[in-house]
Amino acid sequence: MNEGQRSKSLILQIAANWLEQEANETAAAKDTYMQEKCPAPDLSGDQAALMEICRKLHQALDKIDEERYDAEAKVAKSTKEIEDLKLKVVELAGVKKPALKKVRMSADAMLQALLGGKHKVNMDLRANLKQVKKEVKEEATEAVGDWRKNIEDKADRKKMFETS
Repeated sequence: MNEGQRSKSLILQIAANWLEQEANETAAAKDTYMQEKCPAPDLSGDQAALMEICRKLHQALDKIDEERYDAEAKVAKSTKEIEDLKLKVVELAGVKKPALKKVRMSADAMLQALLGGKHKVNMDLRANLKQVKKEVKEEATEAVGDWRKNIEDKADRKKMFETS
């Protein structure tokens, strides 16, 4: 083993010893508390005395149950408040979005990323744009010619009506 592993194992052993020691101390504290708060019952006496001891124990249990219920309610209320406050903190802080990087990517690469690796798309968008522009120019000249022709036809009709 190298020096780093030895130190890690030593630290882990020390931590394990501390946990074991803490568990023993907790168990001892429990025992002393139980001996102070719950002494061994005096079972000597007649049946009426034993019945009285049982009633006292039941009253003590009822009181402890009420206290436990109250404590649980307080804990539940506190945890709900904590969750609400956490949500408020998130709302106030807002969701921080990471800074976006500018990436130069060809149209083919974008389409391939969108459609997935299986689809092979190869489009030359610039050539398509040039083709569309040429078609638009051709339509414009035809429309201009048709417009002039229509006006000339109307002018000829007008002359026909005027001469007759």
